[in-house]
Amino acid sequence: MPTAAPFRSLVLAGVLLGSGTAAQAHPHVWVTAKAQVVYADGKVTGVRHSWSFDPEYSAFVTQGLDANKDGKLTPDELASLAATNTENLAEFGYFTKLKVAGKEQAFTEPKEPGMRMEGNALTLSFLLPLKSPAAPGRGVAALEVYDPTYFVSFSFADAGDAVTLSGAPQGCTASVTRPKGDGAKVADAKTGMSEAFFEALTAASNYGEQFANRVIVACP
Repeated sequence: MPTAAPFRSLVLAGVLLGSGTAAQAHPHVWVTAKAQVVYADGKVTGVRHSWSFDPEYSAFVTQGLDANKDGKLTPDELASLAATNTENLAEFGYFTKLKVAGKEQAFTEPKEPGMRMEGNALTLSFLLPLKSPAAPGRGVAALEVYDPTYFVSFSFADAGDAVTLSGAPQGCTASVTRPKGDGAKVADAKTGMSEAFFEALTAASNYGEQFANRVIVACP
């Protein structure tokens, strides 16, 4: 069942099930992301993520979860899947890096995991708290969202609410920098990079950093 498998195992299973050729190139899964940087008492306390998966992965991972067979998937029916996948993201550093005033922050266990279907896309949301609230001082908060192995391709939504602030001091602003060009095309254009090359990458690799989505939050 999908609720028992690690996040990456679910992704790989979906790829192998859906296509005999998809496993020959990266990325395998596409995520449209939104992020909210959360503040309290002038300090950064966490990041709230919302990730919408591509229709193919969404269809695979939700198989068998329609408990009442009514043709609709409710947040309650998806709750177990949301909790399991959110927990397993720890292995990949939650695909999130956050620096506040130049210092990289550590995260504690995610909270408020949830999933919902929006059309044919499955959306996972969760709050990723910092282990300790961080004061920006005269610095900035810099957020990056990406998969170091480029197994999953993240891109921020085009909407104006792709990145928001919650509880931030007055005057704080967020600016978004997206990877130049189409990341998937850039990756495919690189020669000599077989599936074995990508399989050797780990969460400590930096290959996927070139496709990172970046947010800079500056406060007066």
